[in-house]
Amino acid sequence: MTEEMIQAPSYEDVNKLISEKFGEKVVFRTSTKKNVKAINEKRRIFLSTDRDTILELCTYIHDVLNFEQATSVCAVDYIDRVQIVYHLTNYFTGIVIEITVDLPADDLHIPSVALIWEGANWHERETYELFGVIFDGHPKLERLLTPQSYEFFPFRKSYKLRGSE
Repeated sequence: MTEEMIQAPSYEDVNKLISEKFGEKVVFRTSTKKNVKAINEKRRIFLSTDRDTILELCTYIHDVLNFEQATSVCAVDYIDRVQIVYHLTNYFTGIVIEITVDLPADDLHIPSVALIWEGANWHERETYELFGVIFDGHPKLERLLTPQSYEFFPFRKSYKLRGSE
């Protein structure tokens, strides 16, 4: 049995359905910024999950909750780990879901969501080029602007600027 798409799920529906479907695999977070929290109280949902759940979660968010666009896929380098950040948008409701996934610094592999949202293709390629994150299953994971011969990733904190050597 397949679940039917909900074209314009409410904020409460999204929270309830994700919680029921994924249970403890997904952690709901709150914004730490007070002004953002007040303005976006019913339009932003903050989640954390792991790399084993991200593909199933994103498929559900796209296919059932009708989030039409991966507005951004990017990374943050915390030295000991790299955090992948997804922003997913439902245009009918204006709700944005932010999902974070922590990857250990020595194993930067995560499933690609480019087959769910084609627009994520470029975001994932840019994240690969700048941070070295490998999006498994990506249709064309290669550098966009820097030469293919580069063996470094300029947005990693481990990258040494030439002037500082």
